Amino acid sequence: MPLLKSYMEVVDAGARSLKMIYQSKMAPKYDFLQEENMEFLLSLLNNESENVSGLGASIISHSCKTSLEQKLLFDAGVLKRLTSLLGGSLIQRDASLESIATIFKNNPEVVSQFVGPDTGRTLSCIIELVKDRFARTRLLASLCLIVIRNASPCYLQDVGIKTKLINNLLELLDDPGQVGDESSFAFSSLIAEKEDMQKLAFEVNGVDKLYNHLQKGSLHPRRFEGILLALADMCSKLECCRSRCLSLQVLNLVVDALAHDSSDVRSAACMCLRSVSRSIKNLSAGSFMNETIVIPLVRLLDDTSTAVQVAALGAISNIVVDFTTRRSTFIRLGGVKLLVQLSKSMDSTIRLNALWALRNLIFLAEDKSKEEIFMELTASLLASLICDPEPSVQEQALALVRNLVDGRINSVEYIFAEDGIILDAVGRQLRIASKAEIEIQGMYVLGNVATGKESHKEAVMDQLLLRAENKAQSCIIKFLQSNDSRLRTAAVWAVLNLTCSSSPGSSGRLVKLHDAGIVSHVKNMVNDPCLDVKLRVKTALEQFNSFDDSLV
Repeated sequence: MPLLKSYMEVVDAGARSLKMIYQSKMAPKYDFLQEENMEFLLSLLNNESENVSGLGASIISHSCKTSLEQKLLFDAGVLKRLTSLLGGSLIQRDASLESIATIFKNNPEVVSQFVGPDTGRTLSCIIELVKDRFARTRLLASLCLIVIRNASPCYLQDVGIKTKLINNLLELLDDPGQVGDESSFAFSSLIAEKEDMQKLAFEVNGVDKLYNHLQKGSLHPRRFEGILLALADMCSKLECCRSRCLSLQVLNLVVDALAHDSSDVRSAACMCLRSVSRSIKNLSAGSFMNETIVIPLVRLLDDTSTAVQVAALGAISNIVVDFTTRRSTFIRLGGVKLLVQLSKSMDSTIRLNALWALRNLIFLAEDKSKEEIFMELTASLLASLICDPEPSVQEQALALVRNLVDGRINSVEYIFAEDGIILDAVGRQLRIASKAEIEIQGMYVLGNVATGKESHKEAVMDQLLLRAENKAQSCIIKFLQSNDSRLRTAAVWAVLNLTCSSSPGSSGRLVKLHDAGIVSHVKNMVNDPCLDVKLRVKTALEQFNSFDDSLV
């Protein structure tokens, strides 16, 4: 007996050591695909020792990353053994909850096979553990239920359960240790992109409770980051949450966090600011375009962390959609120079977000602001960005040009700078693009240019009637036949602007459009299923009919 006891002590000690190793991200992954490995894992889980069975659960939490691995573990009966451990010791219970969440994560197939009539008791058991006296168990049980709901929203629809989850996670913020640090991240995963959950959280004073924790000061960076992200998610969709944040003056604490030592906190503060600034009401009032907010944000454009730069660009993209004349504040503080510099970044994500911010900055801007922005950008840079290797960057560059040439006729002149290098780039992309979003933005650029002078309209005609290499028809016919109603709408708009009867050269352009087969395609769209397209086509036909029939 003493020898057996000594042996078990050695096994326990070894299991504890290995468990600690598997809690490290640096530990090697366990290969579940090998049959002998799966058998060994099951032997660990079936062991009576809580440390040995806990080791098995830790291996799953650390190593299970793919849907194939999740399915293999489920088919091997691992979930059944893990659920039986929910009634074991504290160590087994917590390890089991963590492993169950790992096997369920983003896998609706496994969830649907598990959460059935036969396992209803297990689900009820996990729900009960949300009220456990141990804080870590409550957090892990909550995470398990969140993973189930996120993978398969049809489950856990009961309002009482959802409210219980929200209240539990908000209460766990009071825990002074790691549980308190992590609970806000769990809260975020529960409410992110779910308006119904955000509304429930608001109704139980979620904004106020998160704000109260922010006020405590000297927060651990991890906790600080989590609370800011939770506030960001709460304000992502609901105006009531944004208004509450502003009335509580949460913004003051968020702005202070922009200068925090931790890059994760700075990034989270930017995300929070981005969500709060989605308020059209407060954007219209110019609430965000002031030096207190703009100066620290502009500084972050030069941050050493790429993640912070991207997050700052996201916040700036919202804030510069200012419906007052205050956007000049951003320009005066050097924001445009930095955005243009970032649009040349080797990182495509930074290029994309820099262009997005510039696009919003130039939207409905005054002539003076447009001129200042364009002088920084230059025609050659815009042309190169339109032809960027990344389709998402091409789309944003075209959207920027669309806003640039929108408005007065003198705005249209920008596209003809440097011998029309921008217009040529737009036309080239329209002929080779395979992504509808790029084609839509490009057609709206040409549609805006077609509102200009006769020379502008003729330049658009030249681009539209050019045939792509090895193609039998011009790109606009392809767009008029597109399955995407947004693209059909943009194409008809361009035709409308080119054939406006008040323009001297419209009759000649109508003849060219007819000869290219474009007029007949527009006529065939009179019963288009999209109402917007149908209305534009009706207007186009009225314009066609205002000309002498002999022209077409």
